[in-house]
Amino acid sequence: MIERPQAELPKARIATASLAGCFGCHMAILDIDERLMDLMKLVEVDRSPLTDKKRFTQRCDIGIIEGGCCNEENVHVLQDFRRNCDVLIALGQCAIMGGLPAMRNAIMHSDEPLRECLDEAYITGRYIRNTTHNVPNDPALPLLLDEVYPCAQVVEIDYQIPGCAPEGDIIFDTLSKLLTGKFRGFEREMIKFD
Repeated sequence: MIERPQAELPKARIATASLAGCFGCHMAILDIDERLMDLMKLVEVDRSPLTDKKRFTQRCDIGIIEGGCCNEENVHVLQDFRRNCDVLIALGQCAIMGGLPAMRNAIMHSDEPLRECLDEAYITGRYIRNTTHNVPNDPALPLLLDEVYPCAQVVEIDYQIPGCAPEGDIIFDTLSKLLTGKFRGFEREMIKFD
């Protein structure tokens, strides 16, 4: 149970986004289980894939970002969150270090690493059956970046919650302490991995 401060405060506004990742960190938020009800007493959810709100309706107290930046749309979303959130949290390894999507950063061996990656994925890959031999190039597709970037390389991040995906306990503990003004950093017991 989250202890409310003595004076009843208005609900905080929280927004979330999923960039280049697997959506596992959003699923980990749901792993807070029945404590979500306690958390919802303290917050209103603004922009989030969990609510299907795609734009900010007003300034938010906390923004939570999952995933790194692999295309221009990811960068725009992340910059929009930084502009509209007082506190910005990078949730999980993809947001903190680029995660699995950033594996393409290390496997490129040519002068045109992005081209090499796309050719492997769509044309020359061992199990590819692309009869057109074309890489998808529709104007509706966001422009890919030269590599995958962690969120902190694009905007200022206030807090990072590690894990792939972080356990619901650490997400709940961090959010509840931030919301009640008691967050002083992570206790070792909360971020150790067995």
